[in-house]
Amino acid sequence: MCGIVGYIGDRKAAPILLDGLSKLEYRGYDSAGLAVRDGDGKVQIVKAKGRLKALSEKTNDGESLQGSLGIGHTRWATHGEPSEKNAHPHSSDDGNVTVVHNGIIENYQELKEKLLKNGYSFYSETDTEVVTKLVDYYYKKYLGTPVDAIAKTMVRVRGSYALAIIFKDFPNEIWVARKDSPMILGVTEKESFMASDVPAVLKYTRDIYYVGNLEMACLKAGSVSFYDLNGDVVEKTPTKITWDAEAAEKGGFEHFMMKEIYEQPKAVGDTVNSVVKEKKGEYLCDFEQFNITDEELKGYTSVTIVACGSAWHVGLTVQYVIEDLCRIPVRVEVASEFRYRDPILDPTGLVIAISQSGETADTLAALRLAKSHKVTTLALVNVVGSSIAREADKVLYTISGPEIAVATTKAYSAQLAMMYLFSVQLGRARGLIKEKYSYYIEEILTIPDKIKKILEDKERIQWFASKYSNAHDVFFLGRGIDYATGMEGSLKLKEVSYVHSEAYAAGEMKHGTISLIEDGTLVIGILTQDKLYEKTISNMVECKARGAYLCGVTVYGKYSTEDNADFTVYVPGIDEHFRGSLAVIPLQLLGYYVSCARGLDVDKPRNLAKSVTVE
Repeated sequence: MCGIVGYIGDRKAAPILLDGLSKLEYRGYDSAGLAVRDGDGKVQIVKAKGRLKALSEKTNDGESLQGSLGIGHTRWATHGEPSEKNAHPHSSDDGNVTVVHNGIIENYQELKEKLLKNGYSFYSETDTEVVTKLVDYYYKKYLGTPVDAIAKTMVRVRGSYALAIIFKDFPNEIWVARKDSPMILGVTEKESFMASDVPAVLKYTRDIYYVGNLEMACLKAGSVSFYDLNGDVVEKTPTKITWDAEAAEKGGFEHFMMKEIYEQPKAVGDTVNSVVKEKKGEYLCDFEQFNITDEELKGYTSVTIVACGSAWHVGLTVQYVIEDLCRIPVRVEVASEFRYRDPILDPTGLVIAISQSGETADTLAALRLAKSHKVTTLALVNVVGSSIAREADKVLYTISGPEIAVATTKAYSAQLAMMYLFSVQLGRARGLIKEKYSYYIEEILTIPDKIKKILEDKERIQWFASKYSNAHDVFFLGRGIDYATGMEGSLKLKEVSYVHSEAYAAGEMKHGTISLIEDGTLVIGILTQDKLYEKTISNMVECKARGAYLCGVTVYGKYSTEDNADFTVYVPGIDEHFRGSLAVIPLQLLGYYVSCARGLDVDKPRNLAKSVTVE
């Protein structure tokens, strides 16, 4: 969740820290703070409740803080309400140690009691203050080095964390440590940077180091050293970031979410083209470049998909595609549930973990659980070098560039496209779709242009959204793939507009939920599946008979809902296995425009953060 940054070099630190935090505010925006060491060695701490703008104003855009070394934080509250008192950075009683933290310390109460007995006092409600004073305790108890103090703290703490630490006795160093929360470092000739995510430092360097799990590092101006828990030096090579820094800017759009909706054709196209190759006039999927052979695919006897949020909806959609094309059983699991049972896993099956960031805590834990059962794991992520990418047996990457808006759009679409291609290749490897293999790939290749066509008609959806922006309850209905698409549409609406919405398998409405339908209730039906169209229409009409206002999303030239629905949105035709990629676009636009009509912050919806890196 929270975003952390650090800088050490030959320039004024505070403006650079604020700039970095502005690129990470999607990770949390309840409060923010800076700690900067001035020329006399004193650490100045400034905090502010609310958006980063409040901290910028309080520090005159960072100009009022002197010093070329500092750490910063933007908070998504976990322990303790959003307040200046609970904002980071936190420091030990005598200012010996100053810390910013992303993560959750699970045993902080136990540690707090230990520290109280040893004379420490506490001014906040946070778990971060506890870990700050634990570092100070071990540093003083063993009269050691930062490596010793941090290593002992890491062994003692349970939970997840990315820590950036300033020690009073080491005025020219920033120390960092990581377990299960993301952290990257960047180094130039005279400067070093630390952050939760690449966009915060990409303006300054493209050479990025990924801090490994249970690793520490020491940043000095222009250099970085890595250590394991034993204090031994770890050698690392940087990763070169290839996407442009402008990809993380709004580029003239009012909100990142709309910019990213418009980037979907490119994200899908780039992702598909990373796999599809033309050979002698025929399109083929080249998965061998990812160390995935047809022989391996043929040997899998089941597929289990683990994911959270929108990535879980990708899994639900693809479940229908894989089972239909490949005739292999597929289970789709919410990662947070999967990790807390003792799942029965097929030893010859495949577990696929889907995560945009590659750092989703529950998905990472589910991946590790699958690996502990000796089951082959495949990651689908958007971030090269992320934790899930490093730990999975095999990795597929979406080519989406940075996604800043909290509500995912382009990453979702790119994940769908990659999973379509994987499904088609799996079906071919199993000898089931040889005749239609090229046809399916050619259909997938048309998705980017068809998304563009839907976006050209966005004004109709904007009008509809303005009409229903005051809705209290919205229901999304569909069957099969359309049900999965409805779940994603419902999530988009509720997370950015705060309108209560639910998605139901259309046939389930009569098993209780229809009692909630009353005059004016908005019901959105997704109708793209050939064998299920008439049944879904009949379920929608049952709602209309009870006063519902009906909106239909269907396929242009194939179906018409206008005799039954009050408003209809059409998407271009495509093979029905892949229609979810098109039907979701109007639903993304609906969520966006309802949020705008209600005057809300589209990119930073309340209580949410982009990457869920804690439980």
